[in-house]
Amino acid sequence: MRKIITLIALATSLLANDIIVKESSCSVDETAENIKRIVQEKGLSVFALINHHGNAKMVDMKLNESKMVIFGNAKLGTALMQQDMTVGLDLPLRILVYRDSDSKVKMAYRDGSWLADKHIVNAPKKVEKINNSMDKITTRAGKCKKD
Repeated sequence: MRKIITLIALATSLLANDIIVKESSCSVDETAENIKRIVQEKGLSVFALINHHGNAKMVDMKLNESKMVIFGNAKLGTALMQQDMTVGLDLPLRILVYRDSDSKVKMAYRDGSWLADKHIVNAPKKVEKINNSMDKITTRAGKCKKD
């Protein structure tokens, strides 16, 4: 019986991946710029663009192209932090844009449910809003016209 319970727990933990990865038809730079533009169009704030690839080059290390767009909505974030201040460790939101080992451009972000799972937050509508927004942003950002 103990082995069965262990196997079930292991299978559940393997399936509980809160990171969503989507492919982009754009370059890393185009995708990151698309995300910034879309986020600003939605009235959200872009706080930073971190160039992981560029930072690696500065220390003479190699890393595939990789940029992190950090953005958020102060009203939504504040409401979540009012419930549990430690949510501030995981906000603002971020999307990682990178070129994988197969040279495909990908976008990765966390499912919004991680906020409720990792913090004392009871805000299903806000989590749903985060999930819908992240899905729409990445879907639009990953579409580029190819000649």
